Amino acid sequence: MRSEVWPYPGMAGWRFLTLPKKDGQEIRQKFGKQARGWGSLPVSVTIGNTTWNTSIFPDKKSGSYVLPLKAKIRKAEGISDHSRVTFTLTLR
Repeated sequence: MRSEVWPYPGMAGWRFLTLPKKDGQEIRQKFGKQARGWGSLPVSVTIGNTTWNTSIFPDKKSGSYVLPLKAKIRKAEGISDHSRVTFTLTLR
């Protein structure tokens, strides 16, 4: 998958990637019933040489899911706001 890093308005430090809409719809159809609090789904993500466990969250605005991108990950992979990032995501 590929997406652009965006800062969350009003929440200093929070950065996200929005999953492509087609992928988000497929995930919702296959795994939506397994959602946890806030509609989250547990995932394993890899960007570059960094892999970590986190969750994705449904996003009404995009009709997909958003993936929080921690500062530690951004720093390790040299990612800045509005960078286009390629990543793999596996539901756990």
